Amino acid sequence: MPKKATIERAHRAEREGKSASSQAGEFVREEIEAIRKGEHGARSTKQAIAIGLSKARRAGVKLPVPKKGSVPDETREKAKRELAAAEEGETRRPVRRPP
Repeated sequence: MPKKATIERAHRAEREGKSASSQAGEFVREEIEAIRKGEHGARSTKQAIAIGLSKARRAGVKLPVPKKGSVPDETREKAKRELAAAEEGETRRPVRRPP
């Protein structure tokens, strides 16, 4: 879950008319800081960028889906689902309880 300050900075960038990639940059910056602090085990900057872009899509930043051939098909499908969920307002996953 992105921090509230990160979401606020992204919304501010949107109000200022900045591009979607600039808005998503706030989420990527947050992920890179988390890796530097050792908060999670992503190994490379590419992973941090991917995680940040994913969080941005789920938060409602209108990032385009990656082009075919640039990433695996599963990644493209996940990006499509994240965009659709953000448009519907579904930003949280349902809680799974054991039967």
